[in-house]
Order: sequence, then C-alpha cells, then structure tokens
Amino acid sequence: MNLYKYASPAVFYPLAGKLIPWFAVPAAILFAVGLYVGFFLTPALAGEQKQIYHIIFIHVAAAWMGMFLYVLMAIYAGIGWAFNARLASMMASSIAVTGALFTLISLVTGSLWGKPTWGTWWAWQDARLMSTLILMFLYIGFISLQSAIDNQRRADRAGAVVALVGVINVPIIYYSVQWWSTLHQGATIKFTEKPKMTGAQLSAMAIITAACWLYSIAVVLMRLRCEIAEREQTAAMIGEGAAQ
Repeated sequence: MNLYKYASPAVFYPLAGKLIPWFAVPAAILFAVGLYVGFFLTPALAGEQKQIYHIIFIHVAAAWMGMFLYVLMAIYAGIGWAFNARLASMMASSIAVTGALFTLISLVTGSLWGKPTWGTWWAWQDARLMSTLILMFLYIGFISLQSAIDNQRRADRAGAVVALVGVINVPIIYYSVQWWSTLHQGATIKFTEKPKMTGAQLSAMAIITAACWLYSIAVVLMRLRCEIAEREQTAAMIGEGAAQ
C-alpha cells in the first residue's frame, strides 16, 4: 500500500471519515468506565478535599493532553512549513482547538481543586499555573494569527513560527515544580519510581487519559475534514475567479 498518496488532502478526506467512528466509540466507552472507576470505586480523601479530590482524574488527563497536543501541533506545523505539506499544516490547525480546550479544562479543574487544597482559586506566583496559562495564550495566539491572515500559505507559516517558538514552554510546565518553589504538588506518576496512587486510582487515571487521547483523534479528524473541505472550496472559488 502506497502511504504517500494519503499525503494528499483530497485522498485523506474519505479515509478520515472512515476512521472517526473507530476512535469516537471507544472514547465514549472509556470515558464512562473511567469516570465510574474514578468517582465511585476510589475512596474520598479525609479533610477538606473529600469528594473534590476525584476531579484530579480529569485535571491530570487534560493537562497531559494540553501539553502533548501542543507538541504534536508544533511538529505538524513545522513539517508543513519545511516541506510545504498542506495536509500537515491543516492537521496543525485542526489540533489547535482541541489542545486549547484541554488546556482550558486543566485550568478550570485545577482552580476547583485548588480552592479546598490551597485555600485559593488561583495563585499568580505559582510557576505551573502561570506556565499553563501561557500555554493557553499560545494556543489562542496560534488560532487567532491564522484567522487574521487571509493568505493561507502565509497564515500557515506564521502559525508554524508561533507553534515552534512556544514549544519551549512545555518542558517549563513539566519541570516547573522542580525548578521553583510552588504550591502545586510534584508528579504523582513517575517512570523511575513506584506510583503513589492506589490500583483503582491508577486505573481511573489511565482509562480517562486513554479516552482523552481517542477523543482527541476523533475530533481532530472531524476538524481536519472541515478544514480540507473549506480550503478546497476556497481554492476552487479563487480558481474560478482567476479564470473569469
């Protein structure tokens, strides 16, 4: 099978449509299972956190996806810029909205969790909060810049610059709790250490994260199909105008 042919937006369009249900359906199932395990099979904590602790399963998964999708967006944007690959640039544009959504969810759920834990909704001096907020602004900047430029090729190149420069913020978010003294707790799950979570907690986290990943693929493919259709229609209109 010649995989290079799928680099063409017109060829990839129908394939994306066929793939969407294969990711959307498992995502819905895993969300239901993960939320059930996280909210009903894991015990509440003592003290002021109590049931609000369960929001961590959504918060952590959303934070991971926000960072990962930004890196993925930057990779696709860079490929589109370097090789003039239209499908890669379209993929970057399609990822941006989903990444911004997960980053927003992580900020909101973090505030809901922070109130009973830290006694405040927001702490401007917290390095992780601020670097995550910057990530949100980078997503917004990428989306806004592409929307503001009429020429699509120029918009893709400008967006690629923003995406690639902003990648430096991702390791800052991850290592912020180690580099600076912050209110935010350190990593609960590390590859080099035994997890600090119970089996049910770890299972809930893994299931919800997998659900978020499958959801992201399905939604990005949906947005990509819309992006392809819109750009192809615009190109056709420009071609007709030039012919006249």
